[in-house]
Amino acid sequence: MSTVERDNEREHRIEMEIVVDAYSSEEQAMGWYCYLEDMLDFPFGAKWLTQGYQSPSQSETVSVVGMAPEEECSTEMYVEVLYQDGDAKDAFTARLYDIEPLKANEQTQEAIADWHYWVNRGYGFDDFYGDEVY
Repeated sequence: MSTVERDNEREHRIEMEIVVDAYSSEEQAMGWYCYLEDMLDFPFGAKWLTQGYQSPSQSETVSVVGMAPEEECSTEMYVEVLYQDGDAKDAFTARLYDIEPLKANEQTQEAIADWHYWVNRGYGFDDFYGDEVY
């Protein structure tokens, strides 16, 4: 069970705006994708929260420039980030869950917080049934 406290306002937004009328994992993923694509104001500055193979150092900031292609977001939400090291630039695909917005408007911050909440509550696509999220 999740250790993240239930947020009724966020739950309502997820239920009524993001996964409303979504009856399959594909529809839920599409709901999240469309919501994030509409709400995130690209580009914005962010910190990459996890360091992995070929990812920049956690102390570096990246510019989030857009959502990853829709077909890549069927089980997880991904964004495209641009990392600059001196004169060199490199583009990466990163899990949205691994992104902390630093220079983003309130709407972008709230949408990313909604996704982080969803993941931290242990929800996944197909976990949503009727009026309750398990």
